[in-house]
Amino acid sequence: MAIVDIAKTDETKPTVTGTVQSIFYESPDNFFKILLVKVAHKTIDWHETEIVVTGSFGDIKEDERYTFYGKVVTHPKYGKQFQADNYQVDQPTTKAGLVAYLSGEKFTGIGQKTAGKIVDTLGIDAIDKILEDPTALEPLGLNAKKQAQLVETLTINNGMEQIIIGLNNYGFGSSMAYNIYQTYHEDTLKIIQENPYQLVADIAGIGFKRADNLAETLGFAADSAVRVQGALMQALNELTNQAGDTYTQAKPLLAASIELMEKARNVAIDPNLVAEQLMALAHDGKVVGDENRIYPNGLFNAEWQIANHLMRIENERDQLSYPKHDLDQEIRHLEKRFKMTYDDVQQEAIKLAMTHRAFLLTGGPGTGKTTIINGIVTLYAELNGLSLDINEYKDTPFPILLAAPTGRAAKRMSETTGLPASTIHRLLGITGRENNPDVSGNKELEGGLLIIDEMSMVDTYLFRSLLRAVPSHMQVVLVGDKDQLPSVGAGQVFFDLLQSKVIPAVELQRIYRQDDQSTIIPLAHEINQGQLPADLLKPQKDRSFIQCNPYQIESVIEQVVTKAKARGFETKDIQVLAPMYKGAAGIDQLNPMIQNIMNPKLDDRKKQVSIGNVHYRIGDKVLHLVNSPEQNVFNGEIGQITGITYAKKSADKVDEITIAFDSAEVTYKRSEWHKITLAYCTSIHKAQGSEFEMVILPLVNQYQRMLKRNLLYTAVTRAKSLLILIGEPSAFQKAAQELSANRQTTLKERIQSVFNGEQLSTAIKTASVGQTEAKTIVDQPAPPSAPETAVDEQLNLVPEDDDAIQETPISYVLTPTVLTQQQVDPMIGMTGVTPYDFMPKSK
Repeated sequence: MAIVDIAKTDETKPTVTGTVQSIFYESPDNFFKILLVKVAHKTIDWHETEIVVTGSFGDIKEDERYTFYGKVVTHPKYGKQFQADNYQVDQPTTKAGLVAYLSGEKFTGIGQKTAGKIVDTLGIDAIDKILEDPTALEPLGLNAKKQAQLVETLTINNGMEQIIIGLNNYGFGSSMAYNIYQTYHEDTLKIIQENPYQLVADIAGIGFKRADNLAETLGFAADSAVRVQGALMQALNELTNQAGDTYTQAKPLLAASIELMEKARNVAIDPNLVAEQLMALAHDGKVVGDENRIYPNGLFNAEWQIANHLMRIENERDQLSYPKHDLDQEIRHLEKRFKMTYDDVQQEAIKLAMTHRAFLLTGGPGTGKTTIINGIVTLYAELNGLSLDINEYKDTPFPILLAAPTGRAAKRMSETTGLPASTIHRLLGITGRENNPDVSGNKELEGGLLIIDEMSMVDTYLFRSLLRAVPSHMQVVLVGDKDQLPSVGAGQVFFDLLQSKVIPAVELQRIYRQDDQSTIIPLAHEINQGQLPADLLKPQKDRSFIQCNPYQIESVIEQVVTKAKARGFETKDIQVLAPMYKGAAGIDQLNPMIQNIMNPKLDDRKKQVSIGNVHYRIGDKVLHLVNSPEQNVFNGEIGQITGITYAKKSADKVDEITIAFDSAEVTYKRSEWHKITLAYCTSIHKAQGSEFEMVILPLVNQYQRMLKRNLLYTAVTRAKSLLILIGEPSAFQKAAQELSANRQTTLKERIQSVFNGEQLSTAIKTASVGQTEAKTIVDQPAPPSAPETAVDEQLNLVPEDDDAIQETPISYVLTPTVLTQQQVDPMIGMTGVTPYDFMPKSK
């Protein structure tokens, strides 16, 4: 399965051979470069002595000779250039040339005699043989130091080039090749040749179909083990991480895997083979079976780890008490300070937060969550003798940490408390793009109180990373609205925490914020009860309903936005929220229309750049689509374009867009524009954690599968002052009545198990699937066909009955795998031991 010979592959392509005179430009983010080449030989119609060559190249060196394969293109600004699809380093083609090369100044200690010996023994392709197998040098009698230097120099000068050439040959572009190389380094080609499906798990943007096309060219059969396992892992990811669940069952997993493989290649796949490879994945620890559930290993571990971290925090032996303070009296002082009166439920919430290490607070809009947060912060500072003036903490960390999943939610949190707040990712120093979420985030937080807002947006992996960073002495308050949409990532963490009923929690139900007879908040609460008000279609002071069919949506929104603009509403004030991207009333259709109203290109003086069918102008509202912690900008943040620099005026000779977000101003080169999109209309999920003066919400029956209560509730609660409902009343009615199915998770059960005394030993027991004889994981068919029976018999991932469960002995043997996967248990031999066991007992 070696790389296809580039000379044979590209022999019919036009070529340019020459010496690199200068490297005009090299991207810091991928392998794209622009070169000036002095032409020595070419197969194209070119009469100049030099030519500009562009493409994806490795460690290109000036004054070195290369052959480039590709075609002549005409750049609209810079004229004719040679666009290289691939290239190769020109190596000596004669014995004398190769001896001269190896005895040159690059290779310290290799003289002509030694170089001649190498070429005589290994032949004219000596360099390729050495790079492929350094032990080829052993029969030559070179000392170890000289061998190591020769291999290192060849690798530096040729190894990376061969990898990039190979990736080009496989059809990967500059950015993708860069990501692959940054992940695997010198092992890149070896990993791809051994298992191209590994790319699906490790490299964002590579799916099963692309990996399978590559695998087929490399000779992998349709029924090869690595192909079946690759399909299983892709299907498992789609059925869990992408669907929001933490587990699936065997039948849908096998069906999805087989469909994936048979669509990619027109070859029937034996279900028994798929079942065998599922067992192999379980044995290798990549999937975990528990009863009739199948988990990705990372999500299985994350749920157990969340449960154990919560137990560690809440079970801290140093119980919280304030003998010198009367909490009821302190709350009276708070009421005087804030000129308000807490009701009984609010007082209980503040007391529980003060006397427990972990506390949950939930409530809908207008129920006073912000009021309680301010009360908790102020009382915590009073009880612990702390100042809330951040200027007094120049040399020490501020003792109260506030965070939220998005930058906009964090900014609002900071505004309502007067204290600094950040995103959770920034607080933890993680990106959200870690290849292995099971080991991401090693920072321990400093401080005494942590408050997280918008908890419904926090997924399983992020919450596990957060709890891992929380020291045992810290108090944790988790605040959210349990009725909003769950996280984009896997899990329904906040809902499961509340359902577990083992962590102190308070739900605020009384509505306090009526905002001068606002009807938006009562509407949200009625939706939450599964009903709509009788006056839904009647115009109100702060909301209205415009009836229309799907094909009138665009026209109606156009009229509403035009009138809003005429009345003084700015771009930042108006937000259209739609459930879907496609269709007549979808996000993709509405964004350019609203852009042309709010930010039209009136003349040629207004700067505009385009990518595909999307146009960007100064003043446009845009949405950030990925986490970029190095720039302090995160997925879901909305900003405004403040500058456009055309390629001819930019330092790197590429178009650039500058965007101002709440937390930073960031410049994006054209190659980074995939990170942004227009934000005049966004999905409801993307708007979570934000509020807008005016929300325009179109809903029609065309959105059938998206019409759910939590989606409608979340959309309505984004509106601060005005809510314009557009579409079909029946669609709104259906959405209010239709409860979204709970996600498939077991976090609630894990938490209850741990708090009821079932500790990590059980987690280890259930995680050891694939190593024990077990009962069927598939639901019993009635009656099963022969093939299904065979499949069922093979999926023995868990024990047949409780009596048959034998806890697998834990191996403490230190192996390379244990080290590389960071599975060394720091508590070996210390079960049940805590730091308190080593402290002197108080008399």
